[in-house]
Amino acid sequence: MDITGRKLFVKAMMEEGVDTIFGYPGGMVTDLFDELYKQDDIHLVLPRHEQGLIHEAEGYARATGKPGVCLVTSGPGATNIITGLADAHFDSIPLVCITGQVPLPLIGNDAFQEVDIVGMTRSITKYGVTVRDRKDLGKIIRMAFHIATTGKPGPVLVDIPKDIQLESGPSDYPKSVQIRGYKPNEGVHIGQLKKAYKLLKSAKKPLILAGGGINIARANDIFDEFVTKMQVPVVTTIMGKGAIGTSNPYYMGNCGMHGRYAANMAVSECDVLFSIGTRFNDRITGDLNEFAPKAKIVHVDVDTASISRNVVVDVPVVADARTALEKLSEWAEPKKTTAWIARIEEWNKENPLEMRRDKGLSPQMIMEGINEHFKGAIIATDVGQHQMWATQYLEMERGGTFITSGGLGTMGFGFPAAVGAKIGCPEQEVICITGDGGFQMNMQEMATAVCQDAPVIVCILNNFYLGMVRQQQQLFYGKRYSATCLRQHKECPNNCKGPGKDCPVYEPDFVKWAESYGAKGIRVTNTEEMNAAFEEAKKNKKTSTVIEFMIATEDIVLPMVKSGTAMSQMILK
Repeated sequence: MDITGRKLFVKAMMEEGVDTIFGYPGGMVTDLFDELYKQDDIHLVLPRHEQGLIHEAEGYARATGKPGVCLVTSGPGATNIITGLADAHFDSIPLVCITGQVPLPLIGNDAFQEVDIVGMTRSITKYGVTVRDRKDLGKIIRMAFHIATTGKPGPVLVDIPKDIQLESGPSDYPKSVQIRGYKPNEGVHIGQLKKAYKLLKSAKKPLILAGGGINIARANDIFDEFVTKMQVPVVTTIMGKGAIGTSNPYYMGNCGMHGRYAANMAVSECDVLFSIGTRFNDRITGDLNEFAPKAKIVHVDVDTASISRNVVVDVPVVADARTALEKLSEWAEPKKTTAWIARIEEWNKENPLEMRRDKGLSPQMIMEGINEHFKGAIIATDVGQHQMWATQYLEMERGGTFITSGGLGTMGFGFPAAVGAKIGCPEQEVICITGDGGFQMNMQEMATAVCQDAPVIVCILNNFYLGMVRQQQQLFYGKRYSATCLRQHKECPNNCKGPGKDCPVYEPDFVKWAESYGAKGIRVTNTEEMNAAFEEAKKNKKTSTVIEFMIATEDIVLPMVKSGTAMSQMILK
């Protein structure tokens, strides 16, 4: 029996096990929303902006391991999700994004709210297509879910014209699809993996570099087991935070632009760098000619195109992180790394990761407070200084999840991602660590959190500035703070050199703002108030809690490596 495209769309969602759709209605998707209205199995979340919508879908996907599903209308509805598509593309987050489109006869006529969203997003999606024949609708949706969730996960986009939604056609929804030219790797070349393992075993100064691929593959348990058996030190990328518990004795911290001194020195001095699930982007490598200059490099990654693209490696292994680690763990035997680990610990003592404790409330103290009060929580961050402090000082153990925007560095990501994570995992505590700048980019999603009974604890580190850019202006631009002060008014001098007694009042008042949404607002100005604020937030189970931490403007993230220089050339003071 034939059914309409709109009915097949809902049937497809149910067949795929979709329980949540993040959707914003409009003219070209009203029929799909109308069909969703008739069923009770799929929960429809109405965000307050499409960018917030897609970041919520990202947070949901990262927290649950299931693909995030988005539904938006044509034109501005579609263009508003482009930033989120790019973010998901860089960080390998599985999304299936459905956009409405004007009827087929109007495509190319500059119709109202017509855009070529497939063309616009071709470089930031794994797959994008406009459905042009009703009989292909089921197959295309099945392909979308398959492509989004296999191999290297990522976002896909299916553009459905309004007439396709209304047209009748086959009711069949395929159980599987064969896609010519798309054959994601599902195994591992045992010969290459043995070669990589032998290289690791023969090293005198071995180092494992763990990337986000381990978290994506949900291989944290087997990775922890492998490292503990081998007794080889580990450093992580930002996206690899949480790949191994921070209490594991072989974990040496994050490496990269704001990595721990000891971790960056270990990369510079190791003789074998065994990397798993990382793209070797510039924030990790710095000057490519100086990256791990003494090391033979192994690269395990599910994406063939990522291997030797940035860093030429000695032993490539194309494999999913979990598949490779399960085999490696079978072979693993202890190595004598005592002297090498002792050297790394000496570097750590020479330049420990520590902020001053005699100048009041510091970001490190805030992160330590979160560590003490929220164990096993899902923690989402926005982008900026607070993100780097979080990666430096947060403790992540089994049961906890760290969600951040790594590859694209999207301000405005953190809060909606936290809301999406809470919707996907309602029983877990969800913390959002954000800055006063990034939070204001999608703060309207507090309405979504309230309406969806998805309370999160928001920790705003307020320094009155766009802190990360201000830090660069302080260090490299002669303290010319151009367009980074969030208190700047029209009458302020253009050549302001920093805060003073005549500065305008900061806007908004985050405590009053939170209260206007029915959330709880708390302002913390000193260390004595911090623990009480966290305890109050833990008690408040029914609504979100916004804690505004007033931190010093001059606090900067150290160590820091200037872009394009060697990772061993760290600014430490």
